[in-house]
Amino acid sequence: MQSGYQDTAYPVLDSQYSARLLEKHYRPTELELSWASAYRKPLHRLGFLIHLKLFQRMGYFVVPKDFPLPLIRYLMKFSGVNSLPLQPEWATYNKSAARFKQLEDIRNARGVRRYTDEHQQWLMDVARKAAQTKDNVADIINVMLEELVRFCFELPGFSELQRIARLIRNQVNTAYFESIVEGLSTEARQHIDTLLQKDTEQNYSAWQQLKREPKKPGAKEINFYLQHVGWLLSLSDIMPEVQIPAVKLKQFLTEAQALDIQEMRELKPTKRYALAVLLIRGQKGKALDDVTNMLIRMLRQMENLAQKNLEEYILQQQKKVNQLIQTLRAVVVAYDQNGSELDRLSAVGDALNPSSDVLLARCDEYLAYSGNNFYPFLLTPYRIKRGLMYRCLDVLQLQSATSDDSTIQLLRLLLSLRNSHKEFVPAHQVLSFCDADPTALFPAQWSKLIKLPPGKDDSEVKYHRKYLELAIWTLLKQELDSGDVHVLHGQEYYDHREEFVTVEEYEQEIDRYAQEIELPVNQPDEFIELLKTRLTETALRVDERFPGNDSATIKSGRLSLKKTKRERPDNKVEALKELISNKMDTTSIVDILTDTEHWLDLHKIVYPHSGNKSRLDNPQYRFIATLFCYGCNLGPTQTARSIKGLSPRQIAWLNIKQVSESKLDKALTKVINAYNQFDLPKFWGDGSHASADGTKWELYEQNMMSQYHIRYGGYGGIGYYHVSDTYIALFSHFIPCGTYEGVYILDALQKNESDIQPDTLHGDTHAQSYTVFGLSHLLGIKLMPRIRNIHDLKFFRPDKQAKYQHIDDLFTGNIDFELIRKYLPDMLRVMVSIKLGRITPSTLLKRLGTYSRKNKLYFAFKELGKVVRTIFLLNYIDNPVMRQTIHAETNKTEEFHQYKRWLFFGGERIIAENIRYEQQKVVKYNQLVANMVILYTTAKMTQVLKQLTAEGHEITPELLGCLAPYWTSYINRFGDYNIDINRPIEPLDFHLNISRNTDS
Repeated sequence: MQSGYQDTAYPVLDSQYSARLLEKHYRPTELELSWASAYRKPLHRLGFLIHLKLFQRMGYFVVPKDFPLPLIRYLMKFSGVNSLPLQPEWATYNKSAARFKQLEDIRNARGVRRYTDEHQQWLMDVARKAAQTKDNVADIINVMLEELVRFCFELPGFSELQRIARLIRNQVNTAYFESIVEGLSTEARQHIDTLLQKDTEQNYSAWQQLKREPKKPGAKEINFYLQHVGWLLSLSDIMPEVQIPAVKLKQFLTEAQALDIQEMRELKPTKRYALAVLLIRGQKGKALDDVTNMLIRMLRQMENLAQKNLEEYILQQQKKVNQLIQTLRAVVVAYDQNGSELDRLSAVGDALNPSSDVLLARCDEYLAYSGNNFYPFLLTPYRIKRGLMYRCLDVLQLQSATSDDSTIQLLRLLLSLRNSHKEFVPAHQVLSFCDADPTALFPAQWSKLIKLPPGKDDSEVKYHRKYLELAIWTLLKQELDSGDVHVLHGQEYYDHREEFVTVEEYEQEIDRYAQEIELPVNQPDEFIELLKTRLTETALRVDERFPGNDSATIKSGRLSLKKTKRERPDNKVEALKELISNKMDTTSIVDILTDTEHWLDLHKIVYPHSGNKSRLDNPQYRFIATLFCYGCNLGPTQTARSIKGLSPRQIAWLNIKQVSESKLDKALTKVINAYNQFDLPKFWGDGSHASADGTKWELYEQNMMSQYHIRYGGYGGIGYYHVSDTYIALFSHFIPCGTYEGVYILDALQKNESDIQPDTLHGDTHAQSYTVFGLSHLLGIKLMPRIRNIHDLKFFRPDKQAKYQHIDDLFTGNIDFELIRKYLPDMLRVMVSIKLGRITPSTLLKRLGTYSRKNKLYFAFKELGKVVRTIFLLNYIDNPVMRQTIHAETNKTEEFHQYKRWLFFGGERIIAENIRYEQQKVVKYNQLVANMVILYTTAKMTQVLKQLTAEGHEITPELLGCLAPYWTSYINRFGDYNIDINRPIEPLDFHLNISRNTDS
């Protein structure tokens, strides 16, 4: 068999033929035996049975010389062959006309067509279509296999499939490169050639400068970066437009990012120029997003500082406030005294101390900051940041995502005020840019500060310039977050609505989608009625049962829930853990990674970004060293000191040149699927639940991702994980500290390709928002987050007339079902777009998580979320078992955080990388190491439990359910690290075989 088949779904002969396997898959049926008896010679009967059973298993015929010996011996007893046939006999049979007739009979019986040269063009077309979105040869082969099976073809040899896949992939990639280079002008070629020339007087080439990422965004760095962006935009302007599928574009960008200047020069001109164009345009999109984030971050920092200054001001002004209250008291006392009105008026005048003008000024000052109005405190930091913010705006082309262009009108007004030094702007100047008074678009607190009524000497309304500018900046930030304004050519702040499926595509998919999520969303009236019924019935049931609910009380309209008592570990559980611990041999972390790699061959997932075959010497050794280096955070230099035979450059080289985030995800999927085959995790969960939560990763400050985290303290980013109820991590994502974690809670279910597919998600308080509940429901996902401060959450009635005897005080409003009905098709169009992979849930939730006066989908998803969350909250207060389940599942994520952190023991647990995609890879490496150790631990626990069972220990399902794979006591993280890939390693045994002790 040609090498490389291991990475594909191409069926091959079994490596071992156990008695169980032979009986299950190779035992002939009575009909098959009757068919075989038609052949007179025993050898022909045996050959027929072997061909038939292998064809059923693999889809192609094996030549007799490759027949597995255990299978021959097994089928001899069914064919009347008493002695093992010799090779000459098999050679004669191989050439016989009887064999060829047997093969044709089997094809006809199975309804299978023979693959011939005339089908090659069809298969090449299949490969060409696959190569439009896939770059790995193995992935293209898998698509070809699916189509061959679908159209009932006998599978051709693996070498034929591999030849076609490589040929077509090269043709498709070359066609893409040529289409890009065709539009390349002479000037653009010259600029690319200049990029690839190293100036000996400079430390970095222009090619390296092209890949520049922003550092910590202080004023100096932002100015430097804006100069870089200006150069990048001028370079991008002369490059041709690119129309390439997103998946293919990502592959090419990954390859270009990893190539240095010398490697670029060695490429063929067509590919060299094409990759350069793609990287220039890709870096442009990232740079525009970076500038947008810098602008938004500056505004947030200003707001945070203003709020802090307001708090300090309130504390400082408390004495003045006390004086005002004392004056008010004196006025009231003077007014209430006996005497004539004139006497009382005189007394009130005496009580007004100091003068009325001073008192009015103090009152106005207090009222200006009342209601947590920090806006006046923005003026001081704005004075410092103003010029920088305008320079950021210079490189951004902001556009409205809707027909409402009021924000764009305000943007033009803002630009017109750039060089103004006047304190006030006349109304006619403002209205020359805006269709109406712009203060209607701002919160009332802004309006009071911005708009000034006509004075004695002026009949025209005036606008306070700086407050007006700040209000516009704030509105821009809000609408960039909500998606109502987007950045032209941006990658993060793009117009996400362009990714939605067309109306025609929606109509084709909606029935299938409704069937998949098991909701009548294709019938709006039925769907709305179902929502009403569920909400009504749930509320009535909870109300009826409430008097008997010992864990919930309502006092003065305030709901409180009693905490469930935490059960102490049973003595039998502790005793079992002690027995297991005593039998777990101390093992080096490197040996654990080596054994797991031996079982799963994860190194085969790693190959050059170009898609070509890896030519590394000793690839297993290199992969394990790289995995240990980045997953445990030793770094290339320390890893090279600890593991002999590799230099720091060799370790870093594999990470840069062959490892990508998508390949790490594939490795994770392979580990998860292997773990899912064990019996033991089934005692911990059935895989239908997963919990999501974030934890802080330490970072150095000099990069765009690093931000100060108020809750955790220090600079860093957030690793956001989804952990299965079986304890293994399904997905990870690395996000900035300032990001709302809840927007990423649904991404894992779209990107998770493992065999563990949960349909119920648990999260912390970040998962409580209406829009997350609404989106989850339409994706067919049950959202069950942990609830804190339930007394602050709102419940909604199905209609105004709904009243309840015991829980009525919980409800504060009712549902607008007509709003949901009206916008349901638009909401479902978004859902179908997510299902088809056009857009991620997080992209949508980022937009829906921010209030938008323009986006009706925001209000519709919010209204649907009110229904779903109310139903969930009602069940939450009614069902203590549900609360315990949610608590237990979310605890598993917290335990995983501690476990993966324990394994990330090098470099003071600080991610040293400053490049964002490398930071994300480090998080993925660490998750992969943690999952591999979990797999190894589960394998060893399975062995130990079988030993304990054989020794007579009683092991029950209840005891097994109290275990977990997060063992650390037997793992040696330190000392000498020796990667021995040739030492004997026991094969995986997935089964516990302790049924005699677990029968109940």
